[in-house]
Amino acid sequence: MNLSVDIRHSFSEFTLNAGFDVPNGITGLIGPSGSGKTTLINAIAGILRPDHGRINLGECQFFNERIGTCLTPQARKVGYVFQDYRLFPHLNVAKNLDYGRWIRGLPNDTAKRSRTVELLGLEHLLGRRIGSLSGGEKARVGIARALLSNPQLLLMDEPLAALDADRKKEILPYLERLRDEAELPIIYVSHALDEVIRLATSLVIMKDGTVKMSGAAKDVICNADSATFLGADAVGALLSGTPTGLVADGLSEITVSSAKIWVPEISGDPSRKLRIRVRANDIILSRKPPEGLSALNVLPAKVTRISGGMDAARMVQLSVGDELMLAQLTARSVHALELDKGTDCFAILKSVAVSHNDIGGG
Repeated sequence: MNLSVDIRHSFSEFTLNAGFDVPNGITGLIGPSGSGKTTLINAIAGILRPDHGRINLGECQFFNERIGTCLTPQARKVGYVFQDYRLFPHLNVAKNLDYGRWIRGLPNDTAKRSRTVELLGLEHLLGRRIGSLSGGEKARVGIARALLSNPQLLLMDEPLAALDADRKKEILPYLERLRDEAELPIIYVSHALDEVIRLATSLVIMKDGTVKMSGAAKDVICNADSATFLGADAVGALLSGTPTGLVADGLSEITVSSAKIWVPEISGDPSRKLRIRVRANDIILSRKPPEGLSALNVLPAKVTRISGGMDAARMVQLSVGDELMLAQLTARSVHALELDKGTDCFAILKSVAVSHNDIGGG
C-alpha cells in the first residue's frame, strides 16, 4: 500500500514543502535537525493540519485541502512510536501491549497478539514491569503495542535514539523482521544514518523543510547527487547477497549478483538474503585484473556515470552485474585511468572495509 504525500505548511519562520510516494517497508526519513521531519510525520498522523495539499494511504484520503477532507488521528489508524515509548510503568508488559488494542476498541485477537509477541521476541517479558526492562526491551514493547492497535501505517520518531550501541545491535534484527513481515508502510525518523541505511527500503532526504531526494534506498545510496545532502561517506552501494556456505579465516563468502565477495563471518540462517553496505571511499578501481593484492574482493564493473564531487573528488557510478555502486576517486585518478561512461574496469574492496554493522537482513 503506497503512502503518497504532497503538502505545504507555513510557520512564522519555516515552511514545510514535502512531496514523496513510498510503498510498504521501512522508509527512512533523514535530514539535519530542524529540517521538518517530525513536523512532517505529525502532519501524516493528523496531529498537524497542513495549509495545502493532500495525504493518501492507498485509496484512503487522510487529507485533501482542495475538497476539505481531514481525517482525525483516530480515523487514520496510524501507529506512532515515540522516542520515549510512553509506556505505563504501573502495568506489566502484557497489559501495556493490550492498551493499544483497548484504546481503539478492538476485539482481542489472540493469533495476532501471539504473532506480534513472537515477532519482537517478547515471550519471556510478558509478566515483567516496565521499570525492570532494558532500553532495547522497552523499544520492542513500544513497537509491539503500536502494532497491536492494528495500524494501516506505522510512524517511528527516532525510536532508538536513547539506546547505546549494544542495545541498538540487539534490536536491529527485530526491526528487519518487522520490515519484511508486517506488510505496511513504516516511516522511520532518525539522525543515525548507519542505522537508517541498514533498515530502509526507501529513503526520503529532507533539508530546510523540503524533500530533496526520495526513492528506493539502493537507488539513493548509489546516486552521486545524494552526497550533497548525506556526505561522501554515506553513499556507495547496498548490495544484495546470499551466503554460499563457505567460511574461512573468520570470513564468509557471499554471492553478489554475478560475483562472490568475502565479508566478516556472519551467523544465522545460511540461506537468508543479506544486504551489504559498501562506502564509496572504500572502493579502488583498476583497468586491468589486479594481481598481488591483499584485498580479496575484485568485481568486474562498467562505468555508467562520472560526476563532480567535493574539491578534487569525483563520483564514479558503476554497474556490477545487476547492482550499482559508487566509487569516490580523485579527478587525477579518473584522468590517469582514462575512465569514461562505458569503460570496463574492476572494483576492488577490502573485506575489512565491511563491518558487521554494514551487514543486515535483506
